[in-house]
Amino acid sequence: MKVLVTGSSQGIGKAIAERFLKENYSVIGIDRKVSSIDNKNYIHCICDLRDYDNLPDINGVNILINNAGTQNEDDININLKALINITEKYGVQENIKAILNIGSASGHTGAEFPEYCASKGGVVAYTKNVALRVAKYNATCNSLDPGGVLTPLNNCVINDEKLWADIMKETPLKRWATPEEIAEWAYFMTVTNTFCTGQSIVVDGGESINYNFVWKE
Repeated sequence: MKVLVTGSSQGIGKAIAERFLKENYSVIGIDRKVSSIDNKNYIHCICDLRDYDNLPDINGVNILINNAGTQNEDDININLKALINITEKYGVQENIKAILNIGSASGHTGAEFPEYCASKGGVVAYTKNVALRVAKYNATCNSLDPGGVLTPLNNCVINDEKLWADIMKETPLKRWATPEEIAEWAYFMTVTNTFCTGQSIVVDGGESINYNFVWKE
């Protein structure tokens, strides 16, 4: 089985790639940064996903995980338009078994930067569109929408004692997820799951119940 993971150099994407490698899948990562993953079953392609004309030629992808994303940096083009291009190029084809888009709880609550929320809200709608189109291949397409995750992208609030305390007040489980926890969900939604499709699964420790967004100014 061939697995393609975007944004695989760090954080959630790296954890997902490593989770599949643990099960001896062939994994291909695409990222604009280099990767520290050292495994004979892993191939890393350095590429900006916005550069659609220069994406690598990869045939026969069985599982596509659209993880690459950014926050408050060309969000619409990276989080939504690039995700669409990647899916149309590698995902909507006869070999596909599962597509998983990594969205955000903010796509449901609107509690974050405006373009970020818009980009992730678009992922929710696009996921349903793709699910309808890949059903003929007996494939699923879902989005996994985390709340706070302990990744380098979030260090500016993780390392701020006051802001972190405020965030924890908004999180019923009083912690954020680890990348490895999200990777387990990704594995479940693309391997174990074969029937749930067109859905958006929010995994946020209950944070979206409160609807308040805390961030560094």
